[in-house]
Amino acid sequence: MKYLKVFPVFFFLIHFANVTSSQTSTSSDKPNIVLIVADDLGWKDVGFMGSKFYETPNLDALAKQSLLFTNAYTAAANCAPSRACLFSGMNTPRHGIYTVGTSERGDEASRKLIPVKNIEILADSIFTLSEALQQAGYYTANIGKWHIGKDPKTQGFDYNVGGTNQGNPPSYFSPYKIPAIKDGPPGEYLTDRLTTEAVSFLKENSKKQFFLYLPYYAVHTPLQVPPTLKEKYERKTKTSGQKHATYAGMIESLDVNIGRILHQLDELKLTKNTIVIFTSDNGGIRNISYQDPLRAGKGSYYEGGIRVPLIIRWPGKVAEGSKTDVPVTNMDFYPTILDILSIRSKNSRLDGKSFLPVLKGGTLAERPLYWHFPIYLQAYDSGTDDGRDPAFRTRPGAAIRLGDWKLHEYYEDNALELYNLKEDLGERNNLASKNPAMAKKLHDRLLSWQKEVNAPIPTKPNPNFNPALQFSINKVKGGSKD
Repeated sequence: MKYLKVFPVFFFLIHFANVTSSQTSTSSDKPNIVLIVADDLGWKDVGFMGSKFYETPNLDALAKQSLLFTNAYTAAANCAPSRACLFSGMNTPRHGIYTVGTSERGDEASRKLIPVKNIEILADSIFTLSEALQQAGYYTANIGKWHIGKDPKTQGFDYNVGGTNQGNPPSYFSPYKIPAIKDGPPGEYLTDRLTTEAVSFLKENSKKQFFLYLPYYAVHTPLQVPPTLKEKYERKTKTSGQKHATYAGMIESLDVNIGRILHQLDELKLTKNTIVIFTSDNGGIRNISYQDPLRAGKGSYYEGGIRVPLIIRWPGKVAEGSKTDVPVTNMDFYPTILDILSIRSKNSRLDGKSFLPVLKGGTLAERPLYWHFPIYLQAYDSGTDDGRDPAFRTRPGAAIRLGDWKLHEYYEDNALELYNLKEDLGERNNLASKNPAMAKKLHDRLLSWQKEVNAPIPTKPNPNFNPALQFSINKVKGGSKD
């Protein structure tokens, strides 16, 4: 009888241990996620995308361990709207963030239309990617730039260092004058400091499932770097369109610090169960760094403003050294991550699409990608911006890509521009009049989508518009130049 009394208890303990072990195993199968977003880093500003001037050995090594996306886009061509799209999974008409600051950018007399008003903060009613991960049991951290709210902790983050509604640091050297980060020793470099904070986070939370969002302020202006790095690139042989020594030093610093993150994952034996994503929030600024053959840069909806580097490492799941030409956008990160984790979002209006099949070596059915920009963004430099006209990086309009074809629509003059990206990646040969059937097909799809998402179209004339000054390049009026 003794044995009969003990056996059920013994059996229960074994069964409980097995269940607990199974649950632990299942839990640990969920990968950690490290999402690294550079700021204003252009499509070709890294070695693995073809730069011969900038030195990025750590990122190049990461690319060899990753899936490289050759047709990766952001859903918007400048900082805040791009980040809003990433964390909401929704396109710009859904959340209303189109730019930084006011939508009335550039010389008023050069603006033919009254632009749609801009929203600056992502609404709390939008259930973000970080909130979805937080609810799924992940410990979530923002270390770096946030820019779509006053405090990331109200939008799904448990931990925050450096994230406010600021778009750029007043200084890359301490004192930083960023409210959400304590100043370090005088002269401490911000990119180094953010990495030190991230390394500490990894050490302290290595036993938890975590989502580390690491949005560096680099390489956004002001262009500042430790003197030794600037001097190194001043001595280096320049290449066409990529020759800015300070900018090159900032890229090297970014690369070195990403190397520190990857090394720490190795040291903590977290590499195998951690997805690492590296990308940029939008295209690079063309008067700092050319992205040829891509046209234009940050703020433009030509390829140079929206196409970005993207690599994803997931050991044992993603084939090392693989490439894909499937077009994706940063709106797709949200549904993809949720798909990986087999969790559902409370956000029922996701515009992005999971590209998990691509990570597994497959593809996606052809789909249209849309961009909507019903406002103005003034020129950086009329001589180098390579935009449609010298006064603006872009005027109110929209764009669609479907397969190899891309169509731009501009609301001031109802003009259409059609390009075959396979044959004309630089968007130089407008085929709208030569292929009206394709132009109509894409325009009809664009109009249908705009109706579906209730995209606002500016139509009201600007009473202060002066046709004689339409191409004025007064770049001061209209607020921030972001």
